[in-house]
Amino acid sequence: MNTNYYVVIMAGGVGSRLWPVSTEKYPKQFHDLLGSGESLLQRTFSRVNQLIPSENILIATNKLYEELVLEQLPKISAKQLLLEPTMRNTAPCILYAALKIRQQNENAVMLVAPSDHWIENETEFIKNIETSFNACSQEDILMTLGIQPSHPNTGYGYIQFEENSSEIKKVKTFTEKPNLEKATQFLASGDYLWNAGIFVWSVSSILDSFKKHLPEMVNILETEDNVYNTNFEDDFIKRNYEKCENISIDFGIMERSEKVHVLPVDFGWDDLGTWGSLYNKLGKDTHQNATVGATTIFKDANGNMVSTKNGKKVVVQGLQDFIIVEKDDVLVICPRKDEQDIKKLRTEAKEKF
Repeated sequence: MNTNYYVVIMAGGVGSRLWPVSTEKYPKQFHDLLGSGESLLQRTFSRVNQLIPSENILIATNKLYEELVLEQLPKISAKQLLLEPTMRNTAPCILYAALKIRQQNENAVMLVAPSDHWIENETEFIKNIETSFNACSQEDILMTLGIQPSHPNTGYGYIQFEENSSEIKKVKTFTEKPNLEKATQFLASGDYLWNAGIFVWSVSSILDSFKKHLPEMVNILETEDNVYNTNFEDDFIKRNYEKCENISIDFGIMERSEKVHVLPVDFGWDDLGTWGSLYNKLGKDTHQNATVGATTIFKDANGNMVSTKNGKKVVVQGLQDFIIVEKDDVLVICPRKDEQDIKKLRTEAKEKF
């Protein structure tokens, strides 16, 4: 394993579209959503650990989840956690990680990856990460992985690339989640990819980019006496982190930089952001019903998804294309086509109950 390789796993989100299973106290990355025997965070860790030594794997998360992370990842020590005292989006978190890694290894190349995504072909994923690490070790570029789109999805951002003969392409534009008409055009044009939020760069390249595009943030978090990886780090972060601008790495750096490149990849990716995306990944019966954690009987029922805890017995009759999810004292029944409304339903339920 290459000791210059590092990874930051982003594990601070709440996953509100997967309510009621994903909650603020216990978000989706800590759940075994697919019934595989591992939580999404554990799967992500073991995937990157094939290439990156476990001591070089950092977990960026919220202070609330410190114990959960340490419990689920026994190979990790507390000093590998980046605990955000307040939610400030991805740019401050990535800057914090880059400064912490630089203090350990100035030649480091780092991967930034979400903790809660599904990757089908892990061998292909590792190959793509190695390609990216090699490129970023040799050139002053910022890289992202772009997923070959399979359908005009309106839930993802898109990356447009410049056509050239090399494997790694220069990025032309980033587009936030488009409407269906635009997404269909993107697919037809052939030079657009889904933005998976997976990044690779050398520590020196990303810090130079922060100095150029977000200098105020660097002034807040960079210290002359270098508190990172010392006993003073926690106090310093508690005092200063909240002063950082609340901005994503996409808006803050990627859309402003001239150095951004993309590697088109196809390793069977899904962000598992909704019950519908989870349904697509699960095994189905002959009537396209999917079950996690429950014991089920389906009568005249097609295309449903049932998720419960502890083998609860569930009988479904006469329902087509519904999501039925139970967690503790909450039961949600919602048409699959309205899955995007679950975030709003969660807010209403919080207010009412």
